[in-house]
Amino acid sequence: MSIFSSETGWLCLAVTAVLGGTVLCKCKSSGWLGSCICLAGLWGGACLLSLSLFWGFILFSALCFLIYTRLSGQELLPVDQKAVLVTGGDSGIGHALCKYLDQLGFTVFAGVLHEKGSGAEELRRTCSQRLSVLQLDITNPAQIKDAHSKVVQKVQDRGLWAVINNAGVLLLPADGELIPMNDYRQCMAVNFFGAVEVTKAFLPLLRKSKGRLVNIASMAGGVPMENLAAYGSSKAALTMFSSVMRQELSKWGVKVALVQPGGFRTNITGGSDTWDKLEKNILDHLPAEVQEDYGQDYILAQRNILSFMDKYSSADVSPVLRDVQHAVMAKSPSALYTPGRSVYLWLCLASFCPTAVFDYICENGFGPKKAMPRALRMPWKNKAM
Repeated sequence: MSIFSSETGWLCLAVTAVLGGTVLCKCKSSGWLGSCICLAGLWGGACLLSLSLFWGFILFSALCFLIYTRLSGQELLPVDQKAVLVTGGDSGIGHALCKYLDQLGFTVFAGVLHEKGSGAEELRRTCSQRLSVLQLDITNPAQIKDAHSKVVQKVQDRGLWAVINNAGVLLLPADGELIPMNDYRQCMAVNFFGAVEVTKAFLPLLRKSKGRLVNIASMAGGVPMENLAAYGSSKAALTMFSSVMRQELSKWGVKVALVQPGGFRTNITGGSDTWDKLEKNILDHLPAEVQEDYGQDYILAQRNILSFMDKYSSADVSPVLRDVQHAVMAKSPSALYTPGRSVYLWLCLASFCPTAVFDYICENGFGPKKAMPRALRMPWKNKAM
């Protein structure tokens, strides 16, 4: 018997249409992806109804309810002059974030490495009176303590809504064997330990406001990438820290979000003067045997990686800004954001691909053409080794 031959059938279809329409209206502001998901759900529900009216209606209604609940959590909370702290506000993504959040109406505390630097001065000149520039070297416990005191003094009873750990260093990409231990330590000191210490200092304020902790890591923290052993390891540590804190802070009502951007053009790589110093640092710390095996030409060619990264990175950091905004303002923020081209795909490949397949993809389809160390270009030495 046709499902359309009874009043009950028509009633079920009418209710289903109302549910589906409500979900579609709800997801108008969620972009094309949400619409596609809902349309797929509607199609699946129609197929189910053609098989079994009752169970099709039940399952489809449950689907609509789940999607509606999920989309309801994406609603943005009002700004209401909420206060946020951003580290690394001198330049790059942190600088852009300070301006963006200020424009949205937040009270912004811009932590900078150089309080009298050009980046800090630009923030003072271009942003509203709500923005405060704080001297904040996140590897300096005294400066963290001082920044905390200034934040508490200004926010008073309003509290601090969000901490955005953005400050980071990359240094010169190179083979892991070539990277000096000081560079490993500096990456960990800034990218991991600094973020942890800032988090610990401001967590009492976040617990009080039931606010947000947003850690900006990197795609390199979840995807093994050649020449980024120091940087990637520090970002991987920050990634795991974020996951653990997300679980531990949920009982306090604090939501933790991790942002793993792809390639965006910032000045984290520095300029040619910085590269010269980093190259000299590498050469000065290499044992003679290692320098002989790799060859000075190979070591000096490492700066080509920076040129490649700069060439293929996006100058438009707005995807990162929008994701951080969502992490700070959404009623139910996501645990992970992956702004940038193909970032989520690479994270999935690194997690689920067989190792041999993933390594083959990286070797043949990612990065600049790789030079060979001196010893590997000399067949007679290879045989001796």
